[in-house]
Amino acid sequence: MLKKLFKSFRSPLKRNAHPRTTPEIFGSRQHPLQRGQFSRNAVNVVERLQNAGYQAYLVGGCVRDLLLGIHPKDFDVATSATPEQVRAEFRNARVIGRRFKLAHVHFGREIIEVATFRANHPQGEDEEDSHISSRNESGRILRDNVYGSLEDDAQRRDFTINALYFDVSGERILDYAHGVHDIRNRLIRLIGDPEQRYLEDPVRMLRAIRFAAKLDFDIEKHSAAPIRQLASKLRDIPSARLFDECLKLFLAGYAERTFELLVEYDLFAPLFPASAAALKRDPEYTGTLIRQALANTDDRIAQGKPVTPAFLFAALLWPALPARALQLQARGMPPIPAMQEAAHDLIVEQCQRIAVPKRFTLPIREIWDMQERLPRRSGKRADLLLENPRFRAGYDFLLLREDAGEKTDGLGDWWTDYQDASDSERRSMIRDLSSKAEENGEGPARSKRRRGGRRRKGPRADGPASE
Repeated sequence: MLKKLFKSFRSPLKRNAHPRTTPEIFGSRQHPLQRGQFSRNAVNVVERLQNAGYQAYLVGGCVRDLLLGIHPKDFDVATSATPEQVRAEFRNARVIGRRFKLAHVHFGREIIEVATFRANHPQGEDEEDSHISSRNESGRILRDNVYGSLEDDAQRRDFTINALYFDVSGERILDYAHGVHDIRNRLIRLIGDPEQRYLEDPVRMLRAIRFAAKLDFDIEKHSAAPIRQLASKLRDIPSARLFDECLKLFLAGYAERTFELLVEYDLFAPLFPASAAALKRDPEYTGTLIRQALANTDDRIAQGKPVTPAFLFAALLWPALPARALQLQARGMPPIPAMQEAAHDLIVEQCQRIAVPKRFTLPIREIWDMQERLPRRSGKRADLLLENPRFRAGYDFLLLREDAGEKTDGLGDWWTDYQDASDSERRSMIRDLSSKAEENGEGPARSKRRRGGRRRKGPRADGPASE
């Protein structure tokens, strides 16, 4: 796919990418892309803007992904038209955003994002007089609505591989930052000074991780160097924005690799401080449970099955929970109330970093609560649990815990058998539990080893699709 594009390249890679004032232009004979590969609606938006006298190009991820043989999930347009001018051209356009104002052009379920060419931000005294751009004391950009030229736009983009513009009229690629070279060498490279660019927006560190995981690229060494030092800057990012970024990180089909990179670059702790502490205390168990949950999620996404953030966040946070619950039990609190209070405190702490919405925190707590209830199976409890709408997610989570090495005395196998058993077999299983408890001089039995060789129901990584 890329042989045609790369055969004419001879110039060496630069230590730091600095955009050119004039682009390297690749004509239709020098690359494999054709306008028919892009969204028809996106092409129409570009052509209408061009016909209205504006510059307009397909840009960024859609160009990058098609060069790599990946089908883009969306198609973005960069233009000299302001968001208001775009809205004037398209009756189906809406202007959105405050920090980064742009236009969304709606075509049924497809949304074409149209962004005006941006320029670099003013510095020093000039910025103090600006009402459209501002930074905080650490250099983070708070608003990004300084418009500029196409050349300016290329300079202020984050990574070289995202600074590629496709001209639909001539099927040309305009490359301002040697992005094609970095695609060929499978590198994630920041445009400009890496430390300054991360300070402008610390989320760029997460974007570097996300692209490296998605594309199986390496982060170029100079772009990687400041990340560990600046990782704590993520604490300055609004928690609601970090929730959106976490969904992009973990629900795009490459979550397990993403986790490995977050840990490698010290970015996991600013996002999940309690879980990072648990990972440090017990790396084998915590790492195994989280990796297995993420691998299961990746498998479901690859199969086109639905996933929910609730199960994923339950797994990411779980390793920090049992120790807290045990501390409360040591003070005399019963197991279930101890689990509930520990869960409440942990989620409150986590939401200060990542604003997990209530529609997810409630099922997270229910999944955790089920872990204390599943061992209690005497009398009618087992049937009542089986009817609980959260049973399947709780059962899947139990299997995940066992796969990570937790000892439950065969509890997962017992529940696997119980789900498949007839009514009479279920009654017998409950009687066996009671008999075993009496033989051992115990109260209600907590578990029973697996009977027979029936296969366990595998964890679904996210609980029922309806949750």
